[in-house]
This record gives sequence, structure tokens and C-alpha cells, in this order.
Amino acid sequence: MSFCGWFSGEQYKDHFKTGVYVCAQCGYELFSSKSKYEHSSPWPAFTETVHEDSVSRRPESDTAIKVSCGKCGNGLGHEFLGDGPKRGQSRF
Repeated sequence: MSFCGWFSGEQYKDHFKTGVYVCAQCGYELFSSKSKYEHSSPWPAFTETVHEDSVSRRPESDTAIKVSCGKCGNGLGHEFLGDGPKRGQSRF
């Protein structure tokens, strides 16, 4: 099992073992390795969450949304709108 939230981008960007990424603070399931994809950013990127309520989102700018754990509120990073593996698909 891998961990997400307050992690080093270098540590998990090229990490592709099968499993579930969970919140480092509370252990809540966030992302599946099945939804992880290669991206030019130094951070890991995912196309979807494990559960509908895995993360909470709060707008931060016109193109970025602050993403937090849906259970404990631990900061996870940002969702960038329109920046995904397919045009119009978001990435985390």
C-alpha cells in the first residue's frame, strides 16, 4: 500500500506498484493505482478517486482547485482543470 498526502512528489511520481493510495493522516482510501498515469509534473497524477467522497474540493483560482482528504481534511494538493490524459479530463 502506498501513501498520499504530504508526500514527496519525487517519491511517488514514478511509483506504479498496484494498490491504493491512502491519506497519510487518517488512512482513508483516496486513489487507485489503476487511475494513475504518467505526467510531466513532478507530482503523481490520477484521473479519478476511489470513492465519490474520497476528496473534497475548494476552488482556489480559475484553473486550480484545492484538494483535501474527504474524511480528515488533510491537504493533498491541487486539481488542475483541463490538464489530463484526455482533453477536458481533470488530473489530481
